[in-house]
Amino acid sequence: MSTFSFSSYESEEVLLDETTTIDQQELIVYNDDHNTFEWVINCFVDVLRHTQEQAEQLSYMIHFTGKASVKIGSYIMLKPFKEALTDKGLSVVIS
Repeated sequence: MSTFSFSSYESEEVLLDETTTIDQQELIVYNDDHNTFEWVINCFVDVLRHTQEQAEQLSYMIHFTGKASVKIGSYIMLKPFKEALTDKGLSVVIS
């Protein structure tokens, strides 16, 4: 007796690629004149759970380029992060 096994691995992989990239958004933080480096770094560590090094690098990127993408994910995932960072006085958008 022979059995036929069908694997839809390739089609699942393509579908996964399509669904994960469609809803991808960026949490973007903009430079401002009133938050200190230490404050922004602490916000990134506390709210986004970034390492100290990640938070420092992102803070410098924001300072020198005017903005940085600090987290990527779905809108639903990013919204609480945006609200928390906004509550701490940072200029944040989901794009």
